[in-house]
Amino acid sequence: ALGAAEYVPHERSPSTLATVRGLQARGVAVWAAETCPGRSVDLREAALPQPLALVLGNELIGVDTQVLDACDGVVSIPMFGVKNSINVATAGAIVLWEALRQWEVSAEAEGAGLGQMRSQRAERPRPERAEASRRAR
Repeated sequence: ALGAAEYVPHERSPSTLATVRGLQARGVAVWAAETCPGRSVDLREAALPQPLALVLGNELIGVDTQVLDACDGVVSIPMFGVKNSINVATAGAIVLWEALRQWEVSAEAEGAGLGQMRSQRAERPRPERAEASRRAR
């Protein structure tokens, strides 16, 4: 989304495999979203860890096999009908939504709840709307 890069930590790397290993070395669980019979866990049954980095594959060939082997887990989105894949942006949104849903349920069970999560989000600095609008032009 326009302006999201200001709020979401991100970086570019020439190697997905090196990035996966680097994140794991920093204590971040790395999961792939991919259909892997016998290996992937149905998203509805997966317990998604926190923090989590998600690897999304190319829409034609999916996630590289070396990257899949390096990931801590593999999750699949249940599909019905003829197609067994969806647009990568849509897949990412579905998995991220489920991760946030699970983390919210977990926070509520621990007594934090959605209100505390929202207040933490509201504390982040935000640029002036006019400045953001100027940059968008």
